[in-house]
Order: sequence, then C-alpha cells, then structure tokens
Amino acid sequence: MNVQQGSEMVNAARRRRPLRWRYRLARLPVWLMVLGATAGMPALAAGDADLGEEIYTQRCMLCHGEEGDGMGPAAERLNPPPRDFTMAQYKIRTTRVDEIAPADADLVRMIHDGMPGTAMPGWSDVLSDADIQDLTAFLKTLAGLEEEAPGQVIDYGTQVPVSPESIAQGRELFHEDDRCSECHGQAGKGDAVKKLKDDSGYRTWPRNLTKPWTFRGSNDPRDIFARITTGIAGTQMPSFDDPDSEGRLSIEQRWHLANYVNSLEKTEKVVRPENTVIRALRLPGAVPTEPDDPLWQQALPSTFMLVPQLIAGERFFTPANDTITIRAMYSEEEIGFHLEWDDRTRSIPGEEAAEKIADPGISEDRVAIQLPVALTAGAEKPYFLHGDSRHPVNLWFWRSGSAERPAGVSLVTARGIADRDTRDAAEAGLTGKGSYQDGSWQVVLRRPLMTADLSQDLEFHEGTFIPVAFSVWDGSNSESDSAHTLTTWYWLLLKPPPGNAPWLFAGLAFVLMLLGEVWWARTAQRRQRS
Repeated sequence: MNVQQGSEMVNAARRRRPLRWRYRLARLPVWLMVLGATAGMPALAAGDADLGEEIYTQRCMLCHGEEGDGMGPAAERLNPPPRDFTMAQYKIRTTRVDEIAPADADLVRMIHDGMPGTAMPGWSDVLSDADIQDLTAFLKTLAGLEEEAPGQVIDYGTQVPVSPESIAQGRELFHEDDRCSECHGQAGKGDAVKKLKDDSGYRTWPRNLTKPWTFRGSNDPRDIFARITTGIAGTQMPSFDDPDSEGRLSIEQRWHLANYVNSLEKTEKVVRPENTVIRALRLPGAVPTEPDDPLWQQALPSTFMLVPQLIAGERFFTPANDTITIRAMYSEEEIGFHLEWDDRTRSIPGEEAAEKIADPGISEDRVAIQLPVALTAGAEKPYFLHGDSRHPVNLWFWRSGSAERPAGVSLVTARGIADRDTRDAAEAGLTGKGSYQDGSWQVVLRRPLMTADLSQDLEFHEGTFIPVAFSVWDGSNSESDSAHTLTTWYWLLLKPPPGNAPWLFAGLAFVLMLLGEVWWARTAQRRQRS
C-alpha cells in the first residue's frame, strides 16, 4: 500500500459513521454478560471516543484494521499478529478472570508502554496523556464495553518477598506435574513439545522466561503474579486463580511461582549497544571442540540482536529468533567461535516429532559466521549481506542435519547474495559441532589461524580488528535460503595476554623518574654553591 492509498483509506474512515455504533449492536450480548459485574478500580479521567477514533485511524489502523479486528494491511507481516480489539481479549490486564471489562489503567499502560516482544510500540513520545485517554475510550467501543464499569481488580494479598526459600518453592510448583514446564520447558525457554494456537488460529509460542524484555508487561514479580492470576486471554496460558479449575493456586503459591519466574532472567545475555567487539581469549592449549566444555565460559560473552532479512531475495518478516551470544578463543594454531542462541524447536526434517510441531516447510536449523576474505584499509567493510563484487566474504555454515544426513559444516565464498561458490570446508580446515538442550543451540566452529591461500581465506592476527557478522535460521519457522535473521558487522579482536610488558614499562618509568629526581637534586646543590 502506497502513501496515496493510505491517505485515501484514512479520509474514507473519517467520513464514515463512527465505528462504535455498529459494535454497540453487534456486541449487545457482551453488555448483558457484564451487567452484573462488581465494581472495579476507580475510573481514570474519561476520554473522548470521537477524538480517539481519529487517533486510531491515523496511528493504529494500519496494523489493527479498519474495524479493529487485527486485519490491517500490515498484519500478515507481523509476528505475533496485531490484537483483535473486537474480542475484548487483552494480554496485559489486572482484572479478575471472571471479569470481561479490563481496567482503564491496563489499556492506558498498553498504549503508553507498548507490548514488549511484539511490533506494538509505546506511544508516550507521540501521544499526550489526553490523547491516550481518548484512544482508550475508543478502543473500548470496539468491543462494546464503553458503557461498562472497569472489572474488579485481582487480589494481590500480601506480597511474598523474593528469597532463596520462596524461589525454591516456586521451582517446585513450576515443575510439579509439569504445571508450567509442559509449555515453558524445563529451563523456562519455551521449547515446544506440542504445537499451540491461539483462539484465532494463529501459531503461538510459550514465553521464553529467561528473556524478561519480552514479557507481557515486565518481569517485576507483581506483573508476573498478575499474568499467573489472570492468564493471557485468547492463548493457552491459563488462569491459576480460576475458581472452576482444579489447578487453582493460593495467593501465596502464586507469589512463590512469580518469584521463581523472576529468577530465571539471564542478564549476562542482554544486548548491550555499547558492546561491539568480541574479545577472543588466548589459550595456552587447544581450543575446546565440545560446545558444552566449561572452558568456553572463561571467554567474555557478547550478545547481539538478530533482525529479519528484508533487503533481497525472499524477504522475511516473521522471525522466531531474536539474539545470539558469541564467545571466541584462540591458541597458537587455531581460532574457535562458540555460538549460542535460544530456539524453541530442534528442527530435523524427516523426523516425525520435529515435523509435528513445526510450521509447513520445515528445514534444518543453521548458523553462519561471516568474515571478509581480506581486510581493507581503514574502517571500510564489505556489504553486510554476503559481501559484494569488490569485497567478497567467507561464510562458515553449520547445519543441524536431517533424518537423511547428519549435522555438518560447509564453506561458501560470496560476492553478494546471488553470487556464491561452495568450497571444500575440510580443505580449509573448517570444523564444527552442535548441541541442543533445553531450548538452546550451542555450536562450535573452528579453523586454523593461518591459510595456504590468502586469495580465498582470511588470516587471523593478534591486535587486529576483524569485521564479523552472524546469521541464524530456524527451520521450524519455515526459514531457509534468504529467509532468516542476521546481525550487522561487529568486530573480532584477538587480544594477546599482557605478559611482562606492563611491568617492564612501569619499571622503566620508575627508573627514569628516579634519575630525574637525582639530576634535579644535584642541579639544586650546584646553584646553592654558586
């Protein structure tokens, strides 16, 4: 859709009769269901739904649709899909499970802060508080809730402080009878054992609880308690405060569970924009070959954001993977990379269990390291998407394998995404090994520092900044070829150990300072005698 078409759509929507009148009739049964609702939180200042409709048409309609049903022009390229406001199902809410109407403050928060882990941005920098109140008033009309008082807020009881004892009790509740681990996995990474769909038929994935920045709301224990208490409407995430459910938990149990979920965050794998250099650790011995070798933990981790490939070929809009963590080590003879990323599925084409939970067109999980064939002068780097004709790149691939062939590595020299030559990885000395456990891949790729052919491969030298980039494919998410996620260029630095040089320089500085003081003292004595 171009700009002119978008403008025509906006103007047509403004000329039409306000949408909320149509939904008053369509949602009459909903009104009747909430007539007996108990009083909820004190209402915020009432917004103007007419003004809110204008804001919606301008800001929200492209994704959420002309009628608020989540079927906007951009919807098919968003993962997860936009919210269907006509269903009155909101993922961030603090009202009881048996209430239909949300608290106004819940809607305000969603608009103000956005929805983490989705394409829904926070609008606080664009809309005023009054604008957000107006938009809230209009959103309620889309579900026929404009005449209803906010629902009754959940009972938080007395918050249980975070403590080792509380976390231990929460861990037991999490795993007891697979209460939470059935969907969220043994390590909380959301690794799937069955294919889940929401009430609208869209594929859904359990939350990766180790990535708090993707939580619906936040990973503050109070927010987690609310999600556990209310569930997430329209999804398989149930309410653990449902009076009709045998799985109902007490308030105290829910606080223990919230404290445990809060403890799962992996803060050492958070993307830090200021970190652009992977510092390879020098080893006195060989680079470890096994992905789970504890020696890898001695290297500093660098975590980078993965973004969908939208530049060329089959453009990709609905990624599943979002970050990758890199460690690097080198010895006198070789260099090794340890790549780790969360992947909810182990994608093995031809394997019945893997294909059962995958989207159509399953392929192998893959990861690639991209390096320039040769370093250029200054800070100039090849084009980040598989290089260019003047600056080719090497791609070190590792693949997960299929039912017909084992996992393995491959080596490609690329001069652009459509100009690639596959080479003999063994001849170049490239080796690799992968391991999948509890929703994460760990892969080690190794190669000699030196090469017999400088026209084909880069050599690695200490103290040199080397451009490096990464790509990841989730085979269960129908990712293959140009449909994948990737990073931009970062830097690799083989930093030699300090050795004795600092001590030598410090000793030399001390000697020079001492000689200077002696010279100054003798000069002062001569002046006094004269």
